[in-house]
Amino acid sequence: MIEKKIIGKKEIISILDLELYDLDAKVDTGADSNALHCDHIFVDGDDVVHFTLLDEVHEAYHGKKMQVPLYEMRKIRSSNGSLQDRPSIQVEVEFFGKKYDTVISLTSRADMKYPMLIGRKFIANKFLVDVSQEYLSKKK
Repeated sequence: MIEKKIIGKKEIISILDLELYDLDAKVDTGADSNALHCDHIFVDGDDVVHFTLLDEVHEAYHGKKMQVPLYEMRKIRSSNGSLQDRPSIQVEVEFFGKKYDTVISLTSRADMKYPMLIGRKFIANKFLVDVSQEYLSKKK
């Protein structure tokens, strides 16, 4: 049996390929996939996605313009139930001291409190969520 790490409902994650470190993330078992809050999202003809990072907590990231190869366009049901086409990127992240390859969809999370959402595809078979805990990654 695989030993699963206990994580809290809020954690810290770093997206190494984007040089984004120590982002606050909400762990959401109701969400299928990961999502990153950004703005001005568009895909050019060369299959490159352009976007502007939005994270007022981290001044160095807020307003930072990025361009990354498009992994794929995905149909994702948003929290309000509507179906959206979202660009997604494949990146390496660091979570609880380990590196993982994962896919993150890009979307405006302007109404949300956390710039990153960690979905169940990422946590499946690796982690268990204790919703009474937060930021266990800081305590390791």
